[in-house]
Formats: sequence, C-alpha cells, structure tokens
Amino acid sequence: MRALVYTPSLPRFFAARALGKRFPKALLPLGLKELPLPERPGFLRVRVRLSGVCGSDLGLLYGKNSPFLAPFFSFPAVLGHEILGEVEGVRVVVNPLLACRDRGLPPCPRCQEGEEGLCENVAEGDLAPGMLGFNRDLPGGWGEYTLARPERLFPVPDGVPDERAVLAEPLAVVLRGLKKLRPWPGEVLVVGMGTIGLLAVRGLRLLGYGGRILALAKYPHQAELARAFGADEVVRGPTRGRAYRAYGFTALRGGHEAVIEASGSGRGFRQALAWAREGGRVLLLGAPGIEVADLSPLWFREVALLGSYTYREGEFRQAVELLKEAEGLEALVGGVFPLEGWREALSARGKALFRP
Repeated sequence: MRALVYTPSLPRFFAARALGKRFPKALLPLGLKELPLPERPGFLRVRVRLSGVCGSDLGLLYGKNSPFLAPFFSFPAVLGHEILGEVEGVRVVVNPLLACRDRGLPPCPRCQEGEEGLCENVAEGDLAPGMLGFNRDLPGGWGEYTLARPERLFPVPDGVPDERAVLAEPLAVVLRGLKKLRPWPGEVLVVGMGTIGLLAVRGLRLLGYGGRILALAKYPHQAELARAFGADEVVRGPTRGRAYRAYGFTALRGGHEAVIEASGSGRGFRQALAWAREGGRVLLLGAPGIEVADLSPLWFREVALLGSYTYREGEFRQAVELLKEAEGLEALVGGVFPLEGWREALSARGKALFRP
C-alpha cells in the first residue's frame, strides 16, 4: 500500500523549528512510500476514506512538539490519527487510542476508571509506544489502510457526509475539554479560530451552552465561521477588565471568567493567562509545544489551568452521535488531497484532508 511515512531527523527537526513554515516542504522528514499491507491478530484492516491533518502533526513536522512527548511516541510511522474508514462496506470512524486492552495488558488504574487517554502503559506491552498515527507498529490514516481493534470502530450515522464524519476525533477532543468547564460560566472567550477553536465554539452550542461566546480570530474567514458556528462576537482582545501600566508593562485586572486556549501557540497561551479574571479558568485545548510564558497570573490571581488531551470511549461515541446534528461542520475543510499532494495539503487554508 502507499503511505506517507515520517522518519525522524534531528538536523531537520532543529532546522524546521528555527525556520517554521519557511522551512522548505521538500526537506521535511515526510515521504510517500510503498509498504506491505498491514495485518495483526485481533485487529481489523480498515480501508481509509479520509484522514485529517492535525495541528499536532504539523507540530511534529515543523519541530514544535515538546521532547517531553518523545518516549510516548515511536517512529518511523505513518502519520494520521483523524481517520474515517470502511470495513466490509460500512463507514466507520476510528478511535486511535492504543491503551492497555490494545497492548495485551491488564488494565492500569486509569484504564480501570475508563480514562484510556491517560493510560499509564502507553509505552508498554505488545505494541510500540504511541497512538495510531504516532506508532511505528501500526499505520495511521495517511495511508491506504490502517488497523484497529473492533471496539475502536464506530459506525457513521446515515446522512453524515464523509467530510464531516472525519472530524469526529477532534470533536471528541473538544467535547472532553469543554465538560471540564462545568458548571458553565456565563461567558467564554475562545482564543484561536483554527480547527480546535471553531470546534470549541460549535461544541459549546451542541452541548447546550446558552451563555455568551467571544471568539478571537486572526483571519476574516475564521471570523465568518466563528459567527456561523455560534459565536456572539468576534474580538481582537479582552473585552473585560481594567488595564494597569507601570514601567512599560501592562497587566489586566478583571478579565474573563473562562478562557479557552485553542491556538496551540505560545502567544495564545500567554494571552489566555493574561486575560482570565481573578479566580477564573483557562482551558488548554490546543496542542502546546516548548514556549516561554509568565506564570505569575496563575499565582497572583489564582487562575486555574485545566489541561485536556484526548477522551474517554463514551466521549468519542458522543462525538460520533453528535455528527448528525452538526450540520455545516464540514465548512472547516479547506481541501481534500491525494497522498502525493502532501506539500499542497500542508499549505492549505483550513482543515486539510487526505483521500488515500
């Protein structure tokens, strides 16, 4: 089968980290290769229909991901963990987690609690470290086929188009994070209107949130989608609080009750910390990397920082079920590309998808 394989290279990692999106795509450690058809006892072969490009994939390619994560992923690997596939003619969304039960191990304490996304054995057992898309033993979705255990496959509701169905995995990420904001605040500021930020806006409305949503958008097309997905207002900065200045520095008093950081950037994280009110909450949804941030707001204003990574099985199932009522979510898609068009996919505006 054909697949896009990421092969680590420290010189390219540091060069890409230094240059960012200016780094030549031809030099990225990604290549289209021919691989044997995957097979493994207890796993089903899934023909990939669509697979998304996630911010964490871009972070890996451009050297932004933290070395802290290195022991929990394994390479070389076929990337892609947002996967819509097909098994015996049935469309399925793939839950990419590889926890104790996938690794042939008795459940760890977190898996016993149903928290497979926090599995303590993610680098143990019969499989290499990491989830699908970050695992050298099992191919991710940027190839013609992947492998998954039957319980990791969720049928797509009838009438849901492929371009919406493939968004189930990032929607599950968002749903889990949003639940950590309960009891609901009266107002939420969402920083960053990429895929995760826009899904956060729509996800709040899908979960029945009736409060005010403010969206911080960088580009006009993001602002337009934010409004269409349920934002009450698109803003350029904080709309609450009083600014105080001394010695050339500015700090806010007051601010927002809850801030969702969805950009995955250091700037967005710093903004979220600075704009949360005293006793407020910051939800970190965007995949962070190595960044410099002033943590004094956490201490001085007693702001709570909430991290959210993946999901429970029930949260993934809920995301798939909500696809039916999430009409228009496919507007996030900025283009569908063949595997050989990966350079164009990485430059796409909006969510890029591969159709192997």
